[in-house]
Amino acid sequence: MEPVLVVGASVGGSTAAHTLRQAGVPVVLLEKDLKRIKPCGGAVPPVAFDEFDIPQSLISRKVHRTVVYSPTGRSADVQVAGVNGSANDYVAMVCREDFDGYLRRRAVDHGAELVEGSLTQLAVRGSGVRATYRTAQGTDHTFTAHAVIGADGAYSPTARALGLPNLPRCVALQERMYLPPDKMARWEDCADLYLGHDVSPDLYGWVFPKKDHVAVGIGAGAGRTSEARILLAQLKQRIAPLLEGGEVFLREAHALPMHPRPQMAFDRVMLIGDAAGLVVGTSGEGIYWAMKSGALAAATLSESLHDPSVINLQRYQQQWWRRYRTMYAFLRFLQRWGYGSERQMEVFTDMCRDRDVQQLTFESYMHKRMTRVSWPKQMRMTGKIIRSQIRHYLPNRRPSSILHSQSVA
Repeated sequence: MEPVLVVGASVGGSTAAHTLRQAGVPVVLLEKDLKRIKPCGGAVPPVAFDEFDIPQSLISRKVHRTVVYSPTGRSADVQVAGVNGSANDYVAMVCREDFDGYLRRRAVDHGAELVEGSLTQLAVRGSGVRATYRTAQGTDHTFTAHAVIGADGAYSPTARALGLPNLPRCVALQERMYLPPDKMARWEDCADLYLGHDVSPDLYGWVFPKKDHVAVGIGAGAGRTSEARILLAQLKQRIAPLLEGGEVFLREAHALPMHPRPQMAFDRVMLIGDAAGLVVGTSGEGIYWAMKSGALAAATLSESLHDPSVINLQRYQQQWWRRYRTMYAFLRFLQRWGYGSERQMEVFTDMCRDRDVQQLTFESYMHKRMTRVSWPKQMRMTGKIIRSQIRHYLPNRRPSSILHSQSVA
């Protein structure tokens, strides 16, 4: 049998390649630049390390607390803990050069053939997929693959070769900084999120801790990418005392899709991760979803090698949305609701102060499933949100008038 071509050797592609090799399927893993570090905030839920058998030595920091800052500087101190509490109540921070490198090597160690090159053409035929890639030296190579898994990011050459339209994209821009020890201590096990049009009109800014440095970044929505550098500079100015004495050693930028593709499976071809638009709203989380979609797509393909038609491969898409449609829809709504205006960001901050909201949020995040909520708890949370909406939207009341208010929704 001809090999399966996996385009993209980041977390999703490497997971797909490893899953296929475990099933005994030959794999060519194509990566356009093996030296490139994938720009990313690097937050991973603990469940990923158990589910995908990843050593915890790759965790750079364990975040047990996050602080959300509203546009007017009010804060919500959020403890990273689920409803019942467990040893996995944390957010794992990783460095992508280490995390991606491990997953890629594991796929290769299990027999995947790693090739450096950029996909330039795909032609799906009845007996296979004719694929052409170009090496860094400019040489073109063509071979026949049994099927293709596109794990090649928001600008996916695989999707483009299929004639699919580009997805709306946002941009994430961040700098990695070494800080003096006394400044680094501020983020020992804490991450910060910053809301406001000065740092992000429709997403958020962040400071994420790593082992020996922090990542300081912002997200800018579709149509605002030209503002990204200004927004990042304004975030750094906003938190300048916390970064005093810091040294920038790496600047990174990458695109994120704004919503999923309506179709992710085709004749002999599937899209996963960012290429399929599987980044969730509100947080922009993509690492776990790339790995999960890679494993599910590979498992579906390995069961359909005799007939990798769209009918058989769409089982991947059907299973995905059967499991996660509600979560994606809710988080997309929450993104629009919570980041819609600076007043709404104040309401969102109030919501983050509620202990029930904190526990339900991290219960869903850490276990990747929607958590059932009792009616009394739902009514209590809804009542607090309504009171917060009224307070922040009172006539003639400006957000600046509630600067540093300590009222709790």
